[in-house]
Amino acid sequence: MVCHGNICRSPTAEGVMCAKVERAGLASVILIDSAGTHDYHVGEAPDPRSQQAARRRGYDLSAQRARQVSQADFERFDLVLAADLRNLAVLCRLCPPELQHKLALMLDPLGSGREVPDPYYGGERGFDHVLDLLEAACDGWLERLQQDEMRR
Repeated sequence: MVCHGNICRSPTAEGVMCAKVERAGLASVILIDSAGTHDYHVGEAPDPRSQQAARRRGYDLSAQRARQVSQADFERFDLVLAADLRNLAVLCRLCPPELQHKLALMLDPLGSGREVPDPYYGGERGFDHVLDLLEAACDGWLERLQQDEMRR
């Protein structure tokens, strides 16, 4: 899960997906992490507003710390999901050509080209809207992962 600074959208996506994977009994086979395309917030906890909105829905983001995406991420993960087209473009520049098939948008299960809006400069409702979108998208990604696993 990747956004710009790894303090709002991507840690929220990580928290939501981790909870859904845990509930599905797949935590031992699916690894979820988040990162930012930029290093502005490396080592920082998620934005307090993200944590508060997530906590109201039962997601705990408090142990997460921002990090920047690395070359190793493209090898390590089967999917690298960007919050928006701008971050997807950065990932496309960083990712080796033979691994570009791993890149997608977080909201692809909700429709091609959809982006997670950045709630950083908005009000509290923006963080709840991001959660609404990510919960629905994570359900879609989890369903796809479960279908892929059944085909193996």
